[in-house]
This record gives sequence, C-alpha cells and structure tokens, in this order.
Amino acid sequence: MGPDRMYAGYALDLDGTVYLGDALLPHAAETIGQIRHAGAQLVFLTNNPLHTPADYANKLTALGVPASPAEIVTPLAVLTEYLRTHHHGTAVLTVAEPLVDATLAAAGIAVTGEPAAAGVVVVSFDRTFSYDKLLAAFRAVRHHGAAIVATNPDPFCPTPDGGLPDCAAMLAAIEACTGGKAEAIMGKPSVHMAEELLRRLAVDAADAVIVGDRISTDVAMSVALGIPSVLVMSGATSAAEVKRSPAPPDFIVGGLADLLPAAAQFRLPEGSSW
Repeated sequence: MGPDRMYAGYALDLDGTVYLGDALLPHAAETIGQIRHAGAQLVFLTNNPLHTPADYANKLTALGVPASPAEIVTPLAVLTEYLRTHHHGTAVLTVAEPLVDATLAAAGIAVTGEPAAAGVVVVSFDRTFSYDKLLAAFRAVRHHGAAIVATNPDPFCPTPDGGLPDCAAMLAAIEACTGGKAEAIMGKPSVHMAEELLRRLAVDAADAVIVGDRISTDVAMSVALGIPSVLVMSGATSAAEVKRSPAPPDFIVGGLADLLPAAAQFRLPEGSSW
C-alpha cells in the first residue's frame, strides 16, 4: 500500500524506479507530472556514476520526463566536495571510467596514475576494471598508505538483462588484497548523499519522502534521515528480500503508478502532455 498523502518533497531513484535501461517504467511520466502539478519539490537520485547530471536530464527528457541537471544528484558531485574538504591538495588515483577522472580534474583535483603519488584511491563502478588497475590501487594503499574512497555501495546495477557488477565488486577486490577499508562511500545511503538531497529539496525532512527500489540504499537512507520511504518492486528488490529485511520500508508499491494517493491522481486531456 502506498502513502495516503502528498509530500512537499520527493526524492526519486532512477534505475529500477523511473526507468529500466532505456525504457520508462509504466506510469512514471504521469506520476512525476502529477507531483510537479501539485507544487511539490522533486529531485532524482542515482548511485550510478557513469553519466553526468546533464546526461541524466537529457535521458529523462527524451523519455518524456522533462528534467534539468540541477534536479539530478549523483555520487560525483558529492565526491568532489568530500575530497576538497577531507583531502585538500591530495592527488587521487582512480579505479574508474574516464568520467570520474574528468569530473575530478574539472573540480581542480589532481589525478595521478602513479601509486606512489596518490594520497587517495577513488573506486567507482568501472566496466573497464582490470588487473593493472587493481595492482595500481594495491600499491597505492598497501605500499604508500593511500586512503580509499568509493562512489557508491551497490553490488550490481539493475539492467533489463539481469544487471551488471557495480562499485561494491571493485571495492571488495581492493579491500581484500590491501587489507584496507573505504573511509567513506559517497552514494546512498551515506550521510554525504543525504545532506545533498536535503539541500536540493529545500523542505523539512518531515515533509519529504524517498522512493526507490533498494532496501540497502534508498530505504536505508530514509531510516538514517528519519523520513518515510517507499519501496517500488519494479527494480532490484525481491519479495523475499523485503521479508528478510530488519528495516522494512514504510510503504511498498508495485511501481510509480501506485505512489500517489487516489485523490491526487488524474489524467490530462487526450493529446496533452506533461
């Protein structure tokens, strides 16, 4: 059963909640349009660091959900702020795809390929992960004392064909061989992402709701913030996982079609669009 009220702020996960792969999930555009029509604040959250906010906004817009980059919260913006605050002036070695290097460099953070020069190893969802990258990270951490910071904790990324190994897999390999542990993980459910979410929504936490498809990230962050959560069963979580969870969501719905109370749901005249 979904919420019986509207909220002043909605934080919507993307992968598995609004769309899956390149296909919009049923009634996502209509529901998001109703949220906007009601005057509620809206941000989109993703733990996927493979694209820029502009990329995500363009994808949503092309799928029929008009969005701006300012409405998209990804781990990379949170990452750059964390590194500036906690490792100012420190060179970073990345286990990541090129966007991470480009984002750090654009933020004035030095990126190095030399393990001896790195004070931090940044680990990300990396479809080009290799033994050479693992070896460089191993040497930076094990031999030269670099800290480990990860973009997100997800074990896999949901896709139409069953998913892809995500950042947690790369991080586990580096932690296993170095004996080190990540000092911080940027994405949901971290306090770093939570603070950015509330800043973007600009509403009281008591009048906001997080909507997503993962108990370990979306629901866990809502618990940490003390705000309601809605788990959608359109993505990564199975009914068996819900039953096993020690921290169940406040609401469970099949998809975004069931997110809003009946009184808030309506249809536009034929031929209109959001």
